[in-house]
Amino acid sequence: MTTVAASTGVGPLLRQWREQRRLSQLELALRAGSSARHISFVETGRSRPSQEMVLRLAEQLDVPVRERNALLLAAGYAPLYGESPLDAPELGPLREGMERLLTGYEPYPALVVDGSYTVLGANRGITMLLGGLPEHLLAPPLNAMRVTLHPEGLAPRIRNLRQWRGHLLAQMERQLALVRSEPLRALYEEVAAYPLPEPVAGGPEADTDAPYPYFALPLRIEHDGRLLSFVSSVSTFNTPLDVTVAELAIETLLPADPETAAYLRSLGSLQGA
Repeated sequence: MTTVAASTGVGPLLRQWREQRRLSQLELALRAGSSARHISFVETGRSRPSQEMVLRLAEQLDVPVRERNALLLAAGYAPLYGESPLDAPELGPLREGMERLLTGYEPYPALVVDGSYTVLGANRGITMLLGGLPEHLLAPPLNAMRVTLHPEGLAPRIRNLRQWRGHLLAQMERQLALVRSEPLRALYEEVAAYPLPEPVAGGPEADTDAPYPYFALPLRIEHDGRLLSFVSSVSTFNTPLDVTVAELAIETLLPADPETAAYLRSLGSLQGA
């Protein structure tokens, strides 16, 4: 990213972000308290923006934190946002908080992933769903997208695989439209190429055309002879000042029907006994 930013210059990068956000130079100028003329001069390289202006434009363009560092480098300034390892001492309160959240959400499944869907933490609800999968998929670093969509992973157990797969791929496409991430692009190409099993009459996806009696698209997955249904919620951190923190996401799976909730509560009672 540093090499690309340094060789491209900040002007073309800002123009790419502006066009991606479908804003005119005038619209961006009004939002940033500048003028269309100045925005034009910055984009063409006739004017070098101040550090404050780079950050202001990045904020108005909703540029991810990692990419803001790239813009600063391209403009000749030092990166502003650090990238601390998750095990760094200064992130201790964050780690403790996430661990408490994951444990507190049990018996419902919850996990923490980074920007490339590497699993950084998970609770016993997730462990339950992953039971019986081959070791090569569970070996570190565990990847949430890979283990979900791989033909030897959770995919054969997912009753509405086509719909859930489409949801996950669309989610990755939206991310790729926001960030330039080669690892994420490689992961997307890998999981999108996984073969999709043909529908079998009366098989796992026989009921996928029926309207869902749910409030959101559920993940319908078989476990121990039962059909469990979940809806997914993803949380991120507001106004992060660290690249690592900015790319963290906490996904929780909420039971989508009374049967799933009751089954998970019964497992929780057994584990607590």
